[in-house]
Amino acid sequence: MLEEATVFEAGTHGYHTFRIPALLLAGDGTLLAFAEGRRDSTGDAGRIDLVLRRSADGGRTWDPLTVVGTGRDLTVGNPSPVVDPATGDVVVLSTCAAADASEERILAGRVGPHEGRRVRVQRSTDAGRTWSAPVDVTETTKRPDWRWYATGPGHGVTLRSRPFTGRLVVPANHSAPGTGYGGHLLLSDDGGRSWRIGAVDPGSPGGSAGEEIRPNETAVAELPDGRVYAATRNQAGQGTSRAATRAHAWSSSGGEEFDRPYAPVAGLVAPVVQCSVLACPNPVLDTAGDDYADDNNNNSSNDRTGGRAALLVFAGPDDVRERRNLTLRVSADAGHTWARSLVVWPGPAAYSDLADLGSGPDRRRGAEAGVLHEAGERSAYERIRFVRVSVRDL
Repeated sequence: MLEEATVFEAGTHGYHTFRIPALLLAGDGTLLAFAEGRRDSTGDAGRIDLVLRRSADGGRTWDPLTVVGTGRDLTVGNPSPVVDPATGDVVVLSTCAAADASEERILAGRVGPHEGRRVRVQRSTDAGRTWSAPVDVTETTKRPDWRWYATGPGHGVTLRSRPFTGRLVVPANHSAPGTGYGGHLLLSDDGGRSWRIGAVDPGSPGGSAGEEIRPNETAVAELPDGRVYAATRNQAGQGTSRAATRAHAWSSSGGEEFDRPYAPVAGLVAPVVQCSVLACPNPVLDTAGDDYADDNNNNSSNDRTGGRAALLVFAGPDDVRERRNLTLRVSADAGHTWARSLVVWPGPAAYSDLADLGSGPDRRRGAEAGVLHEAGERSAYERIRFVRVSVRDL
């Protein structure tokens, strides 16, 4: 049976709509649910704040809403939180722009550099109770010719495997004149205090050599062998039945470069929408339970064979054309193949994020995952809902 709670609801707290969820488990066990609080409409531009609710009991109850990022006539959003393992601090990257800087105007180059999309970082030393002032890191995270830009949305990852132990990896996307959307990774080797551009995939035009791929919103996970797995929305699939809507890539260099360009994901059905991914212990193959993290640190596990192996969990709508039927899917072979597993919302649904919650109160259930996703009866943007599921049930 699913445990669930409504975390954000449209028309409350002075906001028209809440969108773009991100979910993170802080070092002290507090769950942090981020979202965009959109004041005037459901639109992606306008007066938008980055907001947060915290839960100290695994998502059963939630503290009052707080504002993490705001500004006069600003769009602040696309949260991508991650934990600095050295300090336990929570670091969140976000983007901001002038409220009237729509994606269409930015893509067309009709917005100046200071009104367009900029990258900011904030830090919390107390599991999200308070936050530092935003620091602009655009100079090191955005190339001069990039126009559109978005961090995440959704959580980043802290790498465990040598030689990249402690590196923070956050996915992002961009556009460049004449090429359309592309994807890249942001890296920090000092606990999130400074950031730089890692792997970049500008997208591929397709043609006789293969399908067109235009990476957009991306989610990342670390595999037990240390590779970074990146699952992306393929914007080239918008409005056509010919192109795949999902693509993926792997990085064996801690996110510095992709091993190969993004390629279509065979058999993974979803509309053109942001989806999320999470690596957690496989309850079928992992016989050592809590030793998974130690094995991952030692870089001794293998995602293609038996023994201790990661189960990749994917969350996204299960319809190639419509944003509905939020479904969890699982992969036991590092994302090469996926099996449909569990529908957590049968109606309209869109963006989501996932968090590994560890073992539940009833340890016989084993590992649990949290799902934070947009949902509603008539529209996918009526609320943002939290669901807690047993990984073994997947």
